[in-house]
Parts: sequence; structure tokens; C-alpha cells
Amino acid sequence: MESPTLTGLLKQVAAEFPNRRALSVSGKFDLTHARLQELVDHAASLLIASGVAPNDTVALTFPNTVEFVVIFLAVIRCRATAAPLNAAYTAEEFEFYLSDSESKLLITPEEPTHAAKAAASKLNIPHLTANLSDAASHVTLSSAVEASPHSVSQLVNDPSDVALFLHTSGTTSRPKGVPLTQLNLASSVQNIKSVYKLTESDSTVIVLPLFHVHGLIAGLLSSFSAGAAVALPAAGRFSASTFWSDMVAYNATWYTAVPTIHQIILDRHSSKPEPQYPNLRFIRSCSASLAPSILARLEESFGAPVLEAYAMTEATHLMCSNPLPEDGAHKPGSVGRPVGQELAILDENGAVQPEGVNGEVCIRGPNVTKGYKNNAEANKAAFLFGWFHTGDIGVLDSDGYLSLVGRIKELINRGGEKISPIEVDAVLLSHPEVAQGVAFGVPDDKYGEEINCAVIPREGSSLDEEQVMRHCKKNLASFKVPKKVFITDSLPKTATGKIQRRIVGEHFLAQISTAKVPKFGA
Repeated sequence: MESPTLTGLLKQVAAEFPNRRALSVSGKFDLTHARLQELVDHAASLLIASGVAPNDTVALTFPNTVEFVVIFLAVIRCRATAAPLNAAYTAEEFEFYLSDSESKLLITPEEPTHAAKAAASKLNIPHLTANLSDAASHVTLSSAVEASPHSVSQLVNDPSDVALFLHTSGTTSRPKGVPLTQLNLASSVQNIKSVYKLTESDSTVIVLPLFHVHGLIAGLLSSFSAGAAVALPAAGRFSASTFWSDMVAYNATWYTAVPTIHQIILDRHSSKPEPQYPNLRFIRSCSASLAPSILARLEESFGAPVLEAYAMTEATHLMCSNPLPEDGAHKPGSVGRPVGQELAILDENGAVQPEGVNGEVCIRGPNVTKGYKNNAEANKAAFLFGWFHTGDIGVLDSDGYLSLVGRIKELINRGGEKISPIEVDAVLLSHPEVAQGVAFGVPDDKYGEEINCAVIPREGSSLDEEQVMRHCKKNLASFKVPKKVFITDSLPKTATGKIQRRIVGEHFLAQISTAKVPKFGA
């Protein structure tokens, strides 16, 4: 059987369900699958006329808008690579991501973030803006080129085309680049469609940013591949005040979110219950560990099974999920069974561990990246014994359900945002008055984990918490800024003189609370 491509799957859907709703922007747009395909092909021809060639990387920095969806799909239709970036990045971060992805072009809304524009300008990367004025129009680009439909019809997408380029935070270096192919994307959306039985009758509202695999793959592209419908909030991002009215207006049958958003939705339900809630088939939770108590509250409040899943960028999102009730039990505290790929628990010698025995969670399948970009060292560590190593410690039960019990990596998982403490350290140490600095994760009721840091000022310095915080805010995206700064004259070290984040974290936490150690997830 011929390997699938995402663009091929979406073309089939447009032919099979041409008049079914594909994409809505609350109160503004309703596009059918056939119309979305037309917009994508037209935008692709504009990109080709603007000089985008196969294998070029095109960076995209948008809120959750129709322009992002159309341009993203148009870039990959051109056999180019889309690199979505978080608009909250600083200019320095944009410089790193634009350089590391080797982006040839930056596309933004008509009012771009200053930091993205400044970084592109500094790197001499051309910058275009995109706009769709109404559902009857086509997307326009600021390059003002003429569309040539013939240029797109000549292009055949290949399963090996690198379609998506994202970064995953590294613990020992700057974030690592993850290239994902058309085959990776097609495999993953088919896995998601299959485990949740998504069909053309389903509908969801996107609550997560589309520059992450969770929102992009699980929410948006899996829906499209099933002929289902997606609505984007009018504000271009999640809003607790409009979420349920959008869900009701668009007859939503499910939604997927990180635990932090589930918590916000629950809090609003407690303080301001809606007059009516939609009849949901299921609620999905992923990207961070969901406390069983929150799962129970969600099920009780909204009358739908809550299915916890396990995913990572390198697997093009989904690895495991609890099944729908008709397909098996869903177990609180477990991330379920592997979906569409092989999964094994290995010891450090690569031996497969039996049920009930802890080891590293390892996977292989057509959804898994072939390797990090330009990072032989990371690839050597990640691809051992014929498996991809997740860096998470887990255990399988007798039903084949996976529970995550810890993690090898030191990433700080703040509400699903994976943050490299090394990156925060580098910013701390770039302050002229900092002698030593170390970032670490601490348990947090709202986000699962929060960032704190400890700093030893240089001798004779009067450095205080506020100055460190100001420096971090200037040089890091807001979600990476430590919530608390400890100024100290010494840091706990191991017997060999090494600084271990976990020990540092426990040392400073003990000074302020008796907080419990969190359950780590991925």
C-alpha cells in the first residue's frame, strides 16, 4: 500500500465531504472542506510566485486564525516546511529559532509582533504578511504577486517531504529541532482519528495554540482528516468566557486541552455555570499529568468520559491514549495504551522489561521523527537498540496500559509548556552581577510545575530578586520567567561537586513549604 501524505488525505476529504463545514472563526467565517482546499491551493500558488521552493523552511507567527491554517497548509502543499513559532518569544529567541530552522521567509499577520519582525530583519529574512478579509475572498500576501494555479497542480507531495519543523526543549543544550514528514503527519492524524473514532459528524473548538503539536495535530489536522469541523475563538486564543458558548454554537462533540485549561474551565463552571452544555462524546487531556481528582470533577461536571493521553513532538504528538468507553476502561493516573505504534519499556541495556517493572518508555512507528536536525549527539542518545527513547520512566500493567512514574529529563513542564532549565540558566548567567544561577521546577497546583531559580550574586554586588526578574523578563518569553528567585550565598552540591537541580529545588522548597513532590508526566 502506498504511504499516505497529509495533503493527500485532506484532498480525499474535500472530495468526499465537499459541503461539510471544515473551519469556522467564531462569528466571522464558515468554510467548507472544498472551499478550504481552494483557499490552500490559491495561497500555495502565491507562495510559489513569491519564491518559495520545495524544501524551503517558512516560519509562521500567528494567533489561532484562519490565515494561519490556510498558510500552514499552503506551505506544506508547496513541498516546503512550515515552522510555526510562538508570538510570545523575545527578539533573541526569534533569532535562534529562525536561524536554527534555516527559515527562508517569515509570514505574519498584517500587524506582526515587533520581536519577530526585528529578528527577521537582523537575519535578512524576507517578511510577508497574510490576510483573508472574508470567506468569499482569497488570502492575500503583501508580496502582491499574481497567483498561477498551474504551478501548484504540477506539484506532487511525497511522504518523505519534511512538512513541519518544531523545536523541543533540550536539557543539555539549546532546544532541539524536530523535522516531521508528510508521512509522520498522516500516520499521526490517522492514529488519532482511529482511537477517538472521529468522523464527519464531529466538531470541536480549538483551545490550544496551533504552534504546538497538541493543538495543531490532535485538534486541527485530525479533525480535518476525518471530514470533521473545527472552530477557532474570535480572539485568536482560548477564552474561558467564550469557550462554552462557542462549543454550544458549533455543536461540539469533544475537545482536547492541557490540564491547566481543564482546571480553568472547571473553575469557571464552579463560579459561573453555563445555562446549557453540549452533549460531548469525550474530553481529552494531554501534554502534562492530569490529577485523578481533576479527571473525576471533569466527568462529573460535563457528563463525558475524560481520556488521558501521552504525546511528544518527536512522535508527531500521540503515543498512547485511554480508549473510548466502548473500547475498554479508561484508568485515572494512566495514559492508556499505545496507538498505531510499538511501545516497550527498556532497561539501560535495551532489554524489554515485563509488566510491572519500571524502565524507559521507548517507541517506534511511522509517526516517529527520523531524527533531530543537525544534532548527531542527541540522535545517538535518542535512537538506541532500534527504538526512540522518550526520556520518561514508565511501567505497563497487565492490560498494556502505561503509567508514567518519573522522568529522566530535567525539563520543567509548566502546564504543558516544556521549558529547558539550561536555557533559563544561560539567561541568569548573562547578568553581569550573577556568579552562579540555576533554574529548577517546583510543584504548582495550577500548572503542575512552576519555574524557580537560585542565584549567587558576584562578590560586592547588591543584586536583588527584582533585578534578576527584570533581566529574565527582558530576555525570556513570559512563560519561561521564574516565578520566584532565591538569592543565596551557596548552592547544595553532590559529593562530586555537581549541582543537581532536583537537590537544589528540594533545598529551597524546604525553606518555604512542605509542598509534595509532583507526579511527572510528558
